[in-house]
Amino acid sequence: MREKKVIMIAAMTLCGRISPAPLGSAVDRRFLEAVRDKTDASLMGGNTLRHGDPEMRGSVCGRHRLRALITMSGDIPVAGKKIFAQGPKPLVFCGDGVHAGLGERLRGRAELIALPLLDGFLSIAAAIRELEKRGAGSILVEGGAILNYRALRERVVDEILVTITPQLFGGEGAPSLVEGVGSLGCPFLALELLSCRQEKNGELFTHYRVKYEE
Repeated sequence: MREKKVIMIAAMTLCGRISPAPLGSAVDRRFLEAVRDKTDASLMGGNTLRHGDPEMRGSVCGRHRLRALITMSGDIPVAGKKIFAQGPKPLVFCGDGVHAGLGERLRGRAELIALPLLDGFLSIAAAIRELEKRGAGSILVEGGAILNYRALRERVVDEILVTITPQLFGGEGAPSLVEGVGSLGCPFLALELLSCRQEKNGELFTHYRVKYEE
C-alpha cells in the first residue's frame, strides 16, 4: 500500500470549465494514466460517467486498481460502458433510497455500497474510508464538479493536479472545476503551488497542496 493521500485531478479550460470533455491533449491523457499507475484507486461521479466512457484501470497490465463511482440519483448508465465490461467489478457508492433499484439495473456488474448522508449529500469521507479499508493508500478523485466540491468541503483532498488547457469556452451551464453551495474558505480555500510545467502545446501541468484553515 502506498502513502495515504487523496489527490484531485482534472483538466480545465483557462476560464475554469471542465466540460465539454475531453479537454486535454494526448499528453494530458498519458499523464492521467501515469498518475493512475501510481495510485491505488479512483473515485468518479456518476455524471462524469454519463458523459464519457472511462475505465480508470491505468496502463499496467495485471494490476487491479480499485475503481469506484458515486451517485446520489442512481442514474448510472451500464450499456456500452467499459468499466462494467473490463477488469474487476467496480464499486458503486449510493444512498439507501436508490440502492435496490440500482442493484436490479446493474445485475451483479458492480458491488453496491450504501453511504450515509452528510449535509444532504453522500459522505465522500465515508467513501474514502471504504476504499482505504480495501487496501487503497493513494486515491484519485476524478470529478466532476460537485464531487470535487464535496471532497474539498469535507477536507479529504490533500493535493490537486490541474492541467490548464490553452482554450476558452465561455458557454453558460458548463461545469467549473468545483461547484457547490457556499465558499470553501473565508472566502477562499488557499493552495500552495508545488510545481508547474509547460508543454510545447501550451498546456500547463500544475500541482498544488491544499491548505485548510484550522
